[in-house]
Amino acid sequence: MNEIVEELKIEKMIYEIRGKQVMLDSDLAKLYQVETKRINEAVKNNLEKFPSRFCFILDQEEMFFLKSKFSTSNTKQRGGRRYNIRVFTEQGVAMLATVLRTNAAEEEIIIIDSYAYKKRFIDEIVKNLLINKIGELQNE
Repeated sequence: MNEIVEELKIEKMIYEIRGKQVMLDSDLAKLYQVETKRINEAVKNNLEKFPSRFCFILDQEEMFFLKSKFSTSNTKQRGGRRYNIRVFTEQGVAMLATVLRTNAAEEEIIIIDSYAYKKRFIDEIVKNLLINKIGELQNE
């Protein structure tokens, strides 16, 4: 797939939670072509490499917010998630790639680039808002 199309697709997997841009463990599992439980096992087996600024587990309110954004499985039936979602910041994604041992290094580069692209986009919006506000204040 074309790298730009891939970046845009990954960008849609980046959410803002607790003021940080993060990706869900399940989305990263798809990108790295492993099961979600392998992602969480990698974190549990390397806790010292994943401080809270790299990844964290969502609380019930945050889970409810995400459930409203997309459908999730019903935990009353067999299958589906039985634990809260773990999310990863940009640093967490990079660390995860070092401990996973998969052949998806190319995917990591695209994921990191997607974070950077989204940051530039947000920075540009904030800059334009500030310029407009300063212009309004000068006209008063």
